[in-house]
Amino acid sequence: MSTCTHESMTNHHAPGVLAGVAELLHTWRERVQQRRELTHWSERDIHDAGLSWSDVVYEAQKPFWRA
Repeated sequence: MSTCTHESMTNHHAPGVLAGVAELLHTWRERVQQRRELTHWSERDIHDAGLSWSDVVYEAQKPFWRA
């Protein structure tokens, strides 16, 4: 017969899961900020980065969850 205690029922994976969710949310937030900033770049900035306006529009329109 086994005994179930509070300690044996603790989910030891929760801290890792929460850290993973926090990291994912941080990544999504960064993407939103970077894509918003990209739309404010000058023609020269875009050219210097080797991009075209269509590249900028394509990237800016992607949803935050898509890399």
